[in-house]
Amino acid sequence: MTDVSATEETTPRFSELGLHPLVLKAVEAQGYEIPTPIQAETIPTLLSGRDVIGLAQTGTGKTAAFALPALSDLAEAGRADDGPFALVLTPTRELAIQVAEAFTSYATELSDFSVLPIYGGQAYGPQLAGLRRGAQVVVGTPGRVIDHLKKGSLKLGSLRHLILDEADEMLKMGFAEDIEEIFSQVGDERQVALFSATMPTSIHRITGKYLNDPKEVRVAAKSQTGANIRQRYFMVQHSHKLDALTRILEVEEYEGIIMFVRTKQATEELAEKLRARGFKTAAINGDIPQQARERTIDMLREGKIDILVATDVAARGLDVERITLVVNYDIPHDTESYVHRIGRTGRAGRSGEAILFVTPREQRMLGSIERATKQKVEPLTLPSVEELTSTRVEKFTKRIDDVLAQTELSELTDVIEQYSLSRDVPASNIAAALASLVLESNTLKAEPMPEPARRQGRDRDRDAGRDGGRPGRGGRARDENMATYRLAVGRNERLQPGAVVGAIANEGGITSKQIGHIDIRSNHTLVDLPKDLDPSVLRKLAHTEIQGRPIDIRPDSGRPGRPFKKRNFDKQPGDGRNFRNDRRGGKKFGGGRGDRPRDRY
Repeated sequence: MTDVSATEETTPRFSELGLHPLVLKAVEAQGYEIPTPIQAETIPTLLSGRDVIGLAQTGTGKTAAFALPALSDLAEAGRADDGPFALVLTPTRELAIQVAEAFTSYATELSDFSVLPIYGGQAYGPQLAGLRRGAQVVVGTPGRVIDHLKKGSLKLGSLRHLILDEADEMLKMGFAEDIEEIFSQVGDERQVALFSATMPTSIHRITGKYLNDPKEVRVAAKSQTGANIRQRYFMVQHSHKLDALTRILEVEEYEGIIMFVRTKQATEELAEKLRARGFKTAAINGDIPQQARERTIDMLREGKIDILVATDVAARGLDVERITLVVNYDIPHDTESYVHRIGRTGRAGRSGEAILFVTPREQRMLGSIERATKQKVEPLTLPSVEELTSTRVEKFTKRIDDVLAQTELSELTDVIEQYSLSRDVPASNIAAALASLVLESNTLKAEPMPEPARRQGRDRDRDAGRDGGRPGRGGRARDENMATYRLAVGRNERLQPGAVVGAIANEGGITSKQIGHIDIRSNHTLVDLPKDLDPSVLRKLAHTEIQGRPIDIRPDSGRPGRPFKKRNFDKQPGDGRNFRNDRRGGKKFGGGRGDRPRDRY
């Protein structure tokens, strides 16, 4: 086992790790020079062909640790003859998409490269088309990978790299059987990289059975931020970020501001929206020529613009004393990036502030940032409606004061007086009409902004309620902020709490922390979800299945469901299907792997 504690002085550069030149070129184009500890230790090991067990938290740079060696091998060997060259298993569709995006960014110099994320809840059509075209890298959730293997649309005969990301999470969600099935269909000539935050017995069993003399690498994130930077976060739905940002900037005073987003397109879009709201804003990204980039930074330095919207790559090396606030409009993929981002403020002993927008599904990354930086990120409270209205009135009043003090108004005064006399309209009404013209479609009165559903109480309280107890039956008291929903699956389908959590979180786009008490009964399940749940979540869950059965989610009325009329289904000669009666009298397919937790959702 290797316990990595390398510093920047002893850590080699990416150019010294043995990466293929095309992969190295893509990495350096993104501005990366020094690998994180797990990258420095893991990349050479994987390049040598040895299996690896990486024990590392989210945010330590582990995606690049397994993606770069796999891409280097692909660049050297060329594409696989039959099926993908590399398969990455992830517990959730969000992580699958994130990993696929990382592979794409590291493979910009490889010709005809394609990566395909496959996960439950997405239509099969695009996935089947992508597999037919021949994706070199497939990133998927275990259940959907199994589905494609059974359909014959995914073949693993030429697989060279099998990677398990967040393996402990996959096992917690009930995918152990899926993972073992995938291993059984992979040839012997494959390299395995397994990454996990913890090392439970179930992980030991898999590594002992399927990995060949693996090297174990343990890494703890050691990134720390300056104590003179005040860090705050705000939990917000993605669609409400701009409104939240505007409210903060209206009330709180800052000098220079840099805002980080993930993509080049997002820099231009956000800058344009902020300019439309009256903020002096510019964007920089990798597509902007160096001369234009320097001109834009000089404008920020000189106060000609106040806000700079940038990607991580475009902001490398940026040092402007005016920057007093860093906004993580999009949460970074790893903690190292977060530290580099907020380091743009609070320099040379000056104080600075950092604000992080977190969507409900990104809460785990917030925890990783706090652990890695060893600092608490405070929750941010948006300005109240009264405070925001008062600020708008105050600023508008100041505009009036400035005009009265600096402008000759006698000619206009005559026009207003004549208008007032001729139409018998009070001067105050005329002034209000002119003010309305100045404000255009804006208003001085603020409106409440919807906030995302927030889970109250400790995690252990949430988990304690997943064993079946309810109020009056020995269970814990119901959270007043939660509402109960009924799912049309239960113990008859051998349902487990992990399958319920996985289905609702993955397909509904909410976090497991927002899922409360789960009560699994014989033919249905009751689950507590936030009362202010966005209706779009229920729409997303409308066609969700667990173990092949529609969950038919709906608010619980508190009354037992209508009994099903019991019917018999006999196997017809030559039918080839084995129907059997269940306790609800409905038909279902008999036995087999279809009765286990899956990520069809």
